[in-house]
Amino acid sequence: MKIREIHVYAHDLLVKKGPYVISSSTVWALDTTLVRIVAEDGTEGWGETCPVGPTYAEAHAAGARAALIQMAPGLIGADLWPVALHRRMDGLLNGHNYAKAAIDIAAHDLIGKRLGVRVCDLMGGGAVQDVPTYYSMGVGDPDEVARIAGERVAEGYTRLQVKLGNRPVETDIEALRKVWEVIRGTGARLAADGNRAWNTRDVIRISRECPEIPFVFEQPCNSIEELATVRPLVRHGIYMDENGVSLDTAITAAGTRLVDGFGMKVTRIGGLHPMRAFRDICAARNLPHTSDDAWGGDVIAAACAHLGATVRPNLNEGAWIAAPYIDGHYDRANGIVIRGGTIRLPDGPGLGVVPDKDMFGDPVASF
Repeated sequence: MKIREIHVYAHDLLVKKGPYVISSSTVWALDTTLVRIVAEDGTEGWGETCPVGPTYAEAHAAGARAALIQMAPGLIGADLWPVALHRRMDGLLNGHNYAKAAIDIAAHDLIGKRLGVRVCDLMGGGAVQDVPTYYSMGVGDPDEVARIAGERVAEGYTRLQVKLGNRPVETDIEALRKVWEVIRGTGARLAADGNRAWNTRDVIRISRECPEIPFVFEQPCNSIEELATVRPLVRHGIYMDENGVSLDTAITAAGTRLVDGFGMKVTRIGGLHPMRAFRDICAARNLPHTSDDAWGGDVIAAACAHLGATVRPNLNEGAWIAAPYIDGHYDRANGIVIRGGTIRLPDGPGLGVVPDKDMFGDPVASF
């Protein structure tokens, strides 16, 4: 199977009841990039990448489209099978995993549709039909965040992530304590996500002042060096998120026991093909991890869900998707939704969603 056409689209996703606040940015709307690949026989596949603005990670929407436009002419006629496709992309452009991921996801979708199988089956077989997810609460007033935590646990979520940082550390500690007061005894797991905002002093303080709260730190500091500094000094587990920029980094972090788990993004690491290897490395090292992404609509949500279906259940920290924060679907019949804290896998082949391309207007580039 070879690529005949590539079409690149831009689309705005408004944040429902916004803004969504994390330590590095305040988000009212996000610019997502979609890719439609057409094979020689006319079969189509869709991919998507949607960075959370230009400050969350080393990625931004205009950069994704520029990278795709740079690679696309060299991808016409390329083999769609993932190993060959990634070698071709790497030969055309160094880095820019988040742009390559959109091509990778579209290729998986297309291959699944051509073969009549789901993406989760292409990735080794779905272990579950209802994929666990988790709810992420933005930086906010401690009482309000605790109220939301109680509502989400009542809805069926078994894991919560509290966004913290970029304010007095005492307020972050207050938020953690109030959330724990609400969810204690429910069995819900808790992650304290600093999104790189804390310094080592504050991470140590938070851990030492909250010994009774069984949370995990998710990317508390900015660098791998800082994670190595706090690692022996805190009482809580540490998950790597933003520093997990490649499969190589993940291998090193897992192999050296630098972290106790990962918050991993499909687009950050380059797509579903490298995520399959990442999943298996985590299984070998018995490390819990997520299978989610930074933001996006039905296409990236479906990719995260299919991957999450293949994760060993006792290591599965959930496939986070942006569905609770955006209105509408690309595929009105099969759009990805959350019910009772889980995502039901779509039934169709490939990703199981077929976007209405008329929603996106004319492509910004076609090859």
